[in-house]
Parts: sequence; C-alpha cells; structure tokens
Amino acid sequence: MKRRTILKGGAALGLVSVMGGRMAMAQGLEKVKAGFVYVGPIGDGGWTFQHHQGALAVQEAYGDKVEIVWQENVPEGADAERVLTQMALSGCNIIFTTSFGYMDPTNAVAAKFPDVKFEHATGYKRDHANVSTYNARFYEGRAVQGHIAGKMTKTNKIGYIGSFPIPEVIMGINSYYLHAKKVNPDVELSVVWAFTWFDPAKEADAAKALIDQGVDVIASHTDSTAPLAEAAKTNGAVIGFGQASDMADYKPSPRVSSIIDNWAPYYVKRVGALLDGTYEQADAWEGIAGGEVEIGEITDAVPADVRAEAEALRDSIAAGTYHPFTGPINKQDGSAWLAEGQTAPDGDLLGMMFYVEGITGEIPS
Repeated sequence: MKRRTILKGGAALGLVSVMGGRMAMAQGLEKVKAGFVYVGPIGDGGWTFQHHQGALAVQEAYGDKVEIVWQENVPEGADAERVLTQMALSGCNIIFTTSFGYMDPTNAVAAKFPDVKFEHATGYKRDHANVSTYNARFYEGRAVQGHIAGKMTKTNKIGYIGSFPIPEVIMGINSYYLHAKKVNPDVELSVVWAFTWFDPAKEADAAKALIDQGVDVIASHTDSTAPLAEAAKTNGAVIGFGQASDMADYKPSPRVSSIIDNWAPYYVKRVGALLDGTYEQADAWEGIAGGEVEIGEITDAVPADVRAEAEALRDSIAAGTYHPFTGPINKQDGSAWLAEGQTAPDGDLLGMMFYVEGITGEIPS
C-alpha cells in the first residue's frame, strides 16, 4: 500500500469536507477521512509500525467508508502543528496524534478546528471538547518482563533503555525493577537515557553501554530493534524483549518475549463511532485485560517454570486480581508511597516522576 498524499485535493476541498462532517454528525458520517501523525517511520518495527497496523485495520474494517492518510517522521513541536493544520484543512474528520510530544500542538490545532476530532496518544490534556486521549498500561507488560529478567539474569545486573523522562516511561522502569527484585533480591538496575524515540544508532549505543556494565537482560522504551541487534552479537550472553511490536525476527533469543501494542481495536471503535453517530470525548487507558497490551510469545529460551510463572502473572493482571503497583512500596528516598496491600491510584501513575526504592541514579530534569 503506497503512502497517501496528505494535501490531496487542496485546502479548499478539505474545508468542504470538514463542513460536511459537521452537518452530518448527529446522524453519523457517510464517510470518514482519518489522519495519523507518526513520530517515526512506519517501518521502524516497533511503536510507529504498530500504530500503522491499527490504521490499516480501520481501512480493512470499513472499506470504502473510510479514507486513511498519514505522515511519518513528524518532529514533536512546531512541525507537528503545521502537519495537523494541513490534515484538518485537507478534510480529515478525525486525526490521531501518536506521540506524547504532540500534546500541546494537538490542543492548539484543535482549538482552530472545533468540528474535527483529535485523539492524542499517551497524553493527558483535553483542553477542548473535540480532544480525546488514549493510552495503554505498558507498565503491566513491564511487570511480566521484570519477572523474567529477575529469574534469568546470571550477573544480577539488568538494564533499561529510557527514551524521555516522562511518567509513561518512568512507571515502566519502576514496574520492571519491582518485579525483578521480587523474585531476585540481589538484582541491580542500570538505566541509560537515549533521549530519543527512534534513533537506531543512539539505541545501539545505549545497549552497548549497558552490556559494558555487565548487564545481561535489557528492556527498552525506544522504537527500533537496535537493542536486540546488539544483544544478538553476544552469542547468547544477553537477552532482551520486543518493544511495542513483537520483533519476532530475534526469536527465540535474544528476544525472549515482547510487549505488543495493539491499537487496532481502539482505532476501529473510534472511527466506527463517527460513522454511526455515537462518538463522544473520551479518556481511554486499557491494558492486558482490554487487549491493548499483549505479551508476545515467551520462547523456549526461557525455562519452563519461569515461563509458567510469567504467564500466571500476566493472567492475574488480566483478571484484575493483581496490580503491578501493590504496596508496600517506598519511593527512592525511602519515604512511604503505598502501604501494605494498597494499589496505586491512576493519578499517581500518570504523574509519576520518581523512582521506587532500590533504583540508583537520578531522573534527568
């Protein structure tokens, strides 16, 4: 499928489309033009790839009732605002902005186009009635990965490649460490910040830095397969996990499992709501139970007993009988955060800017 041209038809035709959408909204739209803004390339093998799979699922679900357009490699900032404006002018009825740094541009452009629906991934600002937010509980998958890491490390040194120091990433780091520590009290965590979502060279350098420190299990919150590629060079000494996508090319090792972001159900539902007239502003945050966070196959490189434990942990999270942030948990400075049996409120997680007790180092400002 070839990449679509966003400004096809020009701004004037786009304005007609937007106005037509406004008049038909109460009864639903006969056809929806859906735009997707991506921070990386659709071939990144990770985050953007999975969002684009969701977009293609919309096309497959609704056929000629929907047109999808997209723009890859859009920087977070002024460029994003320009692209969003162009999409709105070109007649998009709904625009999905798929990276945290698009939050302010999304709300700024939404104010100018009140009849266009804007959906922002992983953010929290809904400054206008036409802005919705959606996220996935990635920290649930990090709990499963942490369990595997704690059980499988031989050096007792596990690592994490962070993208940017935002709550979404920090809650993943904390969940990963807590569940490794729970099964291996001797485990130590090293965090390397790449300060990028997608840059294979920087991600590879981060993985090399961790390996040089003796880390033998690496998780990452960046978008390419570069960390797994570095792990693959160690002749089995280092293992890791697929991030955002399955990254199955690296099975059965170094990729021993993965977190798969399944955005298709959400995208299909939201576009469908425009078609049938039931669309409303929303703030969605689904996880393993809702199907947006999937745990990829745990390969035979993981011992059978560890695999069974990890699958049981996954299932307990899905059933709602276990929450990855269940006290007692202290903050890094030793102060109490969660008491025995207490689970973390969503507000605490969405604003999480602290490490839990036991993690060394500081969160970059």
